[in-house]
Order: sequence, then structure tokens, then C-alpha cells
Amino acid sequence: MAAEARIIDGKAAAAALRAEIASEVSGIKAARGLVPGLHVVLVGEDPASRVYVASKEKQAVEVGMNSVAHRLPPETSEAELLAKVAQLNADDSVDGILVQLPLPAHIDADRIIDAIDPAKDVDGFHLSNVGKLAAGRAALVPCTPLGSMILLRQTLGSLAGLEAVVIGRSAIVGKPMAQLLLQADCTVTLAHSRTRDLPAVVRRADIVIAAVGRPRMVKGDWIKPGATVIDVGINRLPDGKLAGDVDFAEAVKVAGAITPVPGGVGPMTIACLLKNTLTAFHARRG
Repeated sequence: MAAEARIIDGKAAAAALRAEIASEVSGIKAARGLVPGLHVVLVGEDPASRVYVASKEKQAVEVGMNSVAHRLPPETSEAELLAKVAQLNADDSVDGILVQLPLPAHIDADRIIDAIDPAKDVDGFHLSNVGKLAAGRAALVPCTPLGSMILLRQTLGSLAGLEAVVIGRSAIVGKPMAQLLLQADCTVTLAHSRTRDLPAVVRRADIVIAAVGRPRMVKGDWIKPGATVIDVGINRLPDGKLAGDVDFAEAVKVAGAITPVPGGVGPMTIACLLKNTLTAFHARRG
């Protein structure tokens, strides 16, 4: 019987990245008397968003950044939120702006994202950053794909020539993930719910990125023996437990390396938000 896959420890990788960032922030403070600033805007009382924002705040403070959360009531109008974004754009002490999604139904999320200064768009969602990424130019990149790429490089070294299949075509994960893999010289297939014979497509892949939001959809027999599996999905099951988009119990017996859920990509997402804030700080301040 084949050995089980190596488990890719996202918690350890995120802790190492945060330690690097903390060291750099400390150096900036000592040399220039400046502190990178991350501002998060939360509208309403979405429980998952509140937990997530609190975690971002805590980790930003731990690495020595200025961290401010702007908590606005659910009835905040689109005009009021746009005014808040304009205020943060104009504030030179703010290096990163993140408006937590989802927003209440009466606010157009695209309008809000388009209003953020692209140089402070640490989520990497502004059309300017999306376009730069597609063109292969330096850009602020969405945090989850960025974190996934760091885990892939740590696991595999060079990715050149490998066949990668990304399952899911969202603007937040699937599309930017495909762009990053292309830049790393992979041969990339972007698959989705309408892909014909998805299992056969996935079986070709040396790298599988699962980002569809359907618990345990990707079965063990879809995985090419020895492939590296990055499971981006976080799905809450009826019993309250979390499951990824990959059937971990099956896939771990076939894959060469795999991220667990929880403890895989998740911790890297916030660490990469801090990394993006530092990138934005350097770009803005030379």
C-alpha cells in the first residue's frame, strides 16, 4: 500500500511568514519611524465576518502594524460607505484598505471595490490590480491565491512545466489562481461546474486547486497518484464540523501532498493580507 500524502501545514507556514513580516516592520520602525497601517471596514453584524475581522486586527497588531477596524451599522448607506472609503484613500497613514465582504444587499460591492485606491487595495480586487495580474505585471494579488502559491512553492520548488487544474472560476480565487500558475510556467486548465467529465480533467493534474464551495466534491479517485492538492474550500457541515472541497480521507491515500481543512490555506490568507499591506507600504513610500 502506498504511503499517505505529506500534510501541508498552513499554520506553520503562516506563522513563519508573520515572523518575517514582524521583523521587517520592526526594521522599518527603527530606521524610518514609520508603521504600516491596515484599515478594515465592516458593515453590519455578519457573524463569520466579525470573527474574521477580529482575527485580522489581532494578527496585524501582533506583527507591529497599526490596525484599525471601522465597524459600521447594517443600515449604513452606499453613499456613507463610499465617503468612508474616500476618507481612508486620502489618509496618508493608511497603507491598506479592506472592505469586508459580503456587504448588505442594498450596497453594490463592485462600486465600493472600484472606489478603493488601487495602491491601497490589499484584497487585490480592484480592476486595476486584476488587469495588472492578467498582464503579468506587478500587482496586489488576492490573498488566498497568493497564500496557495507560497504553499505550492514550499512543497514543490519550481512549478515549471507542471499541469495544474483549478476547479472554480471565481474572481476571488479561481481566476487569479490560474494567472499566478501561468506566471509560474504551469500548463493551466480552469475547470468549473460545466466542465465535461471533470474527474478525467482532474486526473491529468500534477497540481489540483479545489475552490468550488462544495463539501468533499473532489473524490480520491479523481486524483493522479502523487499529485499536490490545495483545498481552498471551507464548508460547514450540518454537524457543525468543517470540510474542504476535497474528500480528504480518500485523497490523502493517493496524493503526494495535500492541505488539510482547517489548518491549510486558511491561515495563509490572513498572513498574505499582512504581506500585501507591507507590499503596499513599500510601493507607496518608495
